[in-house]
Amino acid sequence: NLSQELIHIKETKFQSSIFKAVNIYFQDESRFGLLTIQRRILTIKGVKPLIPYQHKFKNLYLFGAYSPITGTQFTLELPKCNADCFQLYLNEFSNQCPEEFKIVILDNGAFHKATQLEIPPNIGLLFIPPYTPELNPAEKIWRHIKDHIANETFTTIDDLSDRLCIEVKALSEQIIKSITGYQLYLNNFNAVF
Repeated sequence: NLSQELIHIKETKFQSSIFKAVNIYFQDESRFGLLTIQRRILTIKGVKPLIPYQHKFKNLYLFGAYSPITGTQFTLELPKCNADCFQLYLNEFSNQCPEEFKIVILDNGAFHKATQLEIPPNIGLLFIPPYTPELNPAEKIWRHIKDHIANETFTTIDDLSDRLCIEVKALSEQIIKSITGYQLYLNNFNAVF
């Protein structure tokens, strides 16, 4: 179905006379909060590992889109995960390289299909099948970021936001390509575009 969906987007939405380039992105959202993310650590045999931990529930959301073709990204911090925030995200994402047509592969979250959404003309949405998060490599980007902030505590949401900013900026094009470069998507994209 992927190649048929890409052909449909090429024939109905992408116009080479308007857009200078076409790119594919994997988009997703993830919650980050003051509750400590716990991961395993190494210790000497027989020594119980001790890590800092706090039990707080303030949080924020990162909305992100990551390209396996160019390694580019667009990540935005927002306070909620709903249709209004998704619309804001799409509008801002559209303004990044407006001459590029963006094919955005994402899950079937209800707010991704909200009737009030206005999809910008340089964005085409392509939905993965329901209940298949393993088909969205953006999930692995979140895992990568969470692994880097695991076992840390943050006093305030602003502290967490600052730390996430460092991690997002550290995502090089090479890292993004290596995490999101599923051959299934690359082969189909290259065959159609």
